[in-house]
Amino acid sequence: MKPREILSRSLWLAPLVLSLIFVGGVLAWVRANGVEEQELQRQTLISDALSAEVQLRARIDDEQTYLRQLAAGLAGQTPSSAVLAAHPEVNAGLRRLWLSVTWLDARNRVLAEVPEQAGANRYEDGLSLHLTARVAPDGVLVVRYAPALLLKRGVPWWLARKYDVQLVDSADQVIASSTDSPLRAAQGPRPSYRIALPGPLRASPLTEATLADAALELTLREPVPDGVRPLALVLVAGFLPLIAVASWLLRRQMRQVQRAEVTGRTEAAWRRAMEDSALVALRARDFDGRLLYVNRTFCDMVGLPAEQLVGLVPPMPYWPPDALDELTERNRRNLAGHAPREGFEARWRHSSGRLLDVMVFESPLVDAGGRQIGWMGSIIDITERKQLEERERRQVETLAHNARLTMLGEVASTLAHELNQPLTAIASYGAGVTNSLAKLGVQDELVLGALQRLGQQAAHAGRIVARIREFLTRREPRHEPCDLNEVISAALDLLKRDLQRRGIALELALSPQVPPVLADAVLIEQVVINLVRNAADALLAREGGRRIAVGSRLAGDFVRIDVSDNGPGLQGRRIEQLCAPFYSTKAEGMGMGLAICRSIVEAHQGILDASDTASGGALFSFSLPLSRESVHG
Repeated sequence: MKPREILSRSLWLAPLVLSLIFVGGVLAWVRANGVEEQELQRQTLISDALSAEVQLRARIDDEQTYLRQLAAGLAGQTPSSAVLAAHPEVNAGLRRLWLSVTWLDARNRVLAEVPEQAGANRYEDGLSLHLTARVAPDGVLVVRYAPALLLKRGVPWWLARKYDVQLVDSADQVIASSTDSPLRAAQGPRPSYRIALPGPLRASPLTEATLADAALELTLREPVPDGVRPLALVLVAGFLPLIAVASWLLRRQMRQVQRAEVTGRTEAAWRRAMEDSALVALRARDFDGRLLYVNRTFCDMVGLPAEQLVGLVPPMPYWPPDALDELTERNRRNLAGHAPREGFEARWRHSSGRLLDVMVFESPLVDAGGRQIGWMGSIIDITERKQLEERERRQVETLAHNARLTMLGEVASTLAHELNQPLTAIASYGAGVTNSLAKLGVQDELVLGALQRLGQQAAHAGRIVARIREFLTRREPRHEPCDLNEVISAALDLLKRDLQRRGIALELALSPQVPPVLADAVLIEQVVINLVRNAADALLAREGGRRIAVGSRLAGDFVRIDVSDNGPGLQGRRIEQLCAPFYSTKAEGMGMGLAICRSIVEAHQGILDASDTASGGALFSFSLPLSRESVHG
């Protein structure tokens, strides 16, 4: 199995893997958040402990200062309880922190004490601490205070509300507490921090006994509940099964989608194969005429690939330029839904320039929801059918024309037979008139010349009629030695007057080295006359300067006769097309002149050809082979 296929089949695991990574990230974040919170809580605890220690030390220093002021105020007075009780500093100290004030002499004997009755204060029980100050000249003042009261009144209220503040010794025994019943063990482990108190705390007024190892401990009363971790664990515990189920459903869905894709690709391949193998061209368009789809037959029909066609809007590249307006209007009607149900014919253009006739059938293009989104067209190439119909029509016309020619041939044969006698009579009468004038002694050269030419023309007409009869009776041409220059001159003599009337200048270039050839002079004369007449007819479209040149020359073993003009030329037509039976460029032409000329020339083993001249006119030429005597002579 290819890695790409393995990857595509394993894509359903991607959400599960991403979800596990997400869960791992959440757990790592929860752990890091917990550690961060613990560190922040620890830093806060240390900061609060230091703050409490500073507050307590400041309170003790303040009380020591008050005591020195009291000692200074009592200096020189007689020690007595009344004196102490009457002093305002004593009363202020008792209200603040002091449990009692004792005045001792140099030998530590009690001289006076306030209050006189012990046990009046609820802080009397338990360990008490002392402050001392000397009274001049030799007395000592001792102030006893309770550590618990020091904690209660020396620690700020916000610290006392947040923490259990305690004084502990090195044996972890509680010396004093800010609460009445500190039960740390019963409440379970709680965050706490212990800081040693700097400076000794005197435990006895008479000795130097101190609490050198006393420490201040802050214990958090109510730890901030870590709600993020339980919530995250609950969410993760619920998320993992859900994502597992979702991954399984996704895998099943992907398998269904893959099966549907395989089925869809198979169906699309079958449909594409059928559409491409169909002989009918198919195209799909939206309501704007934009091509949405074309099959292979359509591409072959117009000679353009599908990549160049899809997305195009009218006008289309396969529309002939000379019919854009008509096709644009028809396309507008078809897109509006007015296309004929029986289809319509149109003429398109292949990319090579070749024109083709097509039959187009339009039908609505409907999507899967049953909504029309455009038009579907089926196109059939009917070019061959149209050509066949045209050939059949021409064949019918040809048959009808052949029938008319057959009838004309019969008429011509009859006329040739009937004209033979009148022509003979004309020649006879002309000879008789000539003889009669000679007997009468008439010597008028003009009349005698006219009668002579009349006889010649009657004889020539008789020969023509005879040749026509022979041609219509399918007899072989009469090959006799003849001078082609004389044949050409005789033919042009017959056309000279008509050419002068049309204003056409005639140029002759007959080579004297042209030897006689074996040919039927009458038929060759008819070929020359036909070519010159065709040139004259072509010059009718020219305003002035009309010219026809006729020449003869040797061309190897052939004699070549050229008839050229300065008319419009052949206009791309070839000799095969011009000599086709019943093809004519004249409005009233029968289309048989050049065909007959070609038949006559080929009957003499010659060649008829046509081309354009350098000046733009047409050049018709035919070549006749020389006789063996002429070639070897």
